[in-house]
Amino acid sequence: MDHTAEKPLVIQMIQNEVREAAAKLGRKGEVMISDPDAVVELFDIYPANEWMAMETEHETPQMLFGNFWLEGELCILFADTNMGKSLLAVQLADSITRGQPIAPFTLGAEASPVLYIDFELSGKQFEQRYTDGQNRYHFATEFYRGEYNQFNRASSHYQKLDRYVIEALTRGIKRTDARVLIIDNITCLRNGTESAGAALLLMKELKKLKTRHGVSILVLAHTPKRNPRLPLSRNDLQGSKMLINFCDSAFAMGESHSMPGQRYLKQIKQRSTAETYGADNICLAQLERHNGFLKFVFTGHDCEKNHLRDTSRQERERMHREAKKLSDEGLSQRQVAERLGLSVGSVNRMLRPPLNLPL
Repeated sequence: MDHTAEKPLVIQMIQNEVREAAAKLGRKGEVMISDPDAVVELFDIYPANEWMAMETEHETPQMLFGNFWLEGELCILFADTNMGKSLLAVQLADSITRGQPIAPFTLGAEASPVLYIDFELSGKQFEQRYTDGQNRYHFATEFYRGEYNQFNRASSHYQKLDRYVIEALTRGIKRTDARVLIIDNITCLRNGTESAGAALLLMKELKKLKTRHGVSILVLAHTPKRNPRLPLSRNDLQGSKMLINFCDSAFAMGESHSMPGQRYLKQIKQRSTAETYGADNICLAQLERHNGFLKFVFTGHDCEKNHLRDTSRQERERMHREAKKLSDEGLSQRQVAERLGLSVGSVNRMLRPPLNLPL
């Protein structure tokens, strides 16, 4: 009998203990490294020219919604409540599944399945939104809508709900073979996106999902109460700036105060394209219903400053009095700013005592 072919009992015991310890550390989220050369590296490192050669083999990302959103991007669309961002998101999903662009924007990608995760509307509310009298809109067969199952109890086994949501999104992508994922809205994915650390973790999970499954992602988000006299900016996105810092692109929807009922779109961030629709060239739009489908029709371009709320002298004086009153009631400058829809700097200037200059 060849004893050299058998492992001594003590070695087998040691190996079993190592496996059990590694399994326990894995469950705790810790990493045990037994062989450094077998570790999957954190960074992919190649000469710059080799990167250039490798990337020439990849197809150039096509436009999904003009320069606002390209294939393979993690994009954020944010707006105030009741602006119509969900309507635009459904319109985008319908456009992509049919392979038909929303005029005047380019759709370079071929028709592909879209998974729309709707945390906002119930199924009945969605049906009513796209039904006009006897006209019920018929979406493309590859437009999949997901709704949160309130009776699902599996999430109770997860310490973090966002981890469970990411896994559920992964299963949804595989089930539908979706090439595009739209999430309405980001506040339902994780509590506390105002925390830089929480926002960073969330964006990492979404970017990992995007890369692993080769999908394009559009995430909807809210703006807090904002000053309608100021242009839209990245500072208007509710929560941490990490959301903007780590996305590939972002655009916002605003309300026109010179043309009631009109909305406008403005680019906030772009990495793969030039800024086309900035403050000097916003896209104007109005809602219309066609055959039961409620959608935006884009009517032209303009400067954003022409659609901001004008502040008269009387209005400024009224805001000044209101800010003073709230401050006297004990509210902080930040609380006053949130209550009045102003920036903290504006409130600070309003409440600053006048200088007593020597005569």
